[in-house]
Amino acid sequence: MAPSTTGSTASPLSRILLSLPKPSNAQPSRCAKAAPGTDSGACASKKKSLVFSRREAAATALSTVLSRVLPAVAAETDVASAECSLETTPSGLAFCDRVVGAGAEAVKGQLIKAHYRGMLEDGTVFDSSYGRGRPLTIMVGVGEVIKGWDLCIAGGEGIPPMRVGGKRSLKLPPELAYGEKGAGCRGWEPTSCVIPPNSTLLFDVEYVGRASS
Repeated sequence: MAPSTTGSTASPLSRILLSLPKPSNAQPSRCAKAAPGTDSGACASKKKSLVFSRREAAATALSTVLSRVLPAVAAETDVASAECSLETTPSGLAFCDRVVGAGAEAVKGQLIKAHYRGMLEDGTVFDSSYGRGRPLTIMVGVGEVIKGWDLCIAGGEGIPPMRVGGKRSLKLPPELAYGEKGAGCRGWEPTSCVIPPNSTLLFDVEYVGRASS
């Protein structure tokens, strides 16, 4: 069933447009009844003013919607907007903290939630939890995800664990990602893979916090 456009489920745009004046069943205006030869300039001016008023109302409605939508889009792009100098560890993983969280540290074996965006070296985004609108829930540090992710969130090999609210950028060599097999392959050809074999991957990770079991 389609959502109602008159209740609380209406979008901001719907609510604003629903508040605009509706055509009435009133009698025609004097302009409509005006006989030929009478002053039509004033009527034309009124009609033109009404058109502009409606356009302004529509523009206001659109501006209101964009003011609510654009911040959500910006939340995803802000992660990669600032310069970040990567520090390379002995394992080959490179990382930098864009935001150091103020909450509790991630602990190996915990069920946690994290937002992320994954990219190939050329900047192609192959996956994003932001696009789905919900964070990923995983048990960290136990091999449930690629090794580079376990090191990123739970720490280890010279990498500090992330804290709740933290945002970290990663550069993972193939051996800490999907290695020679790649991922998302639909055939034998490397070009059939979402992540080609031996790919170095880039990630922006945001540690949301501990998940309820």
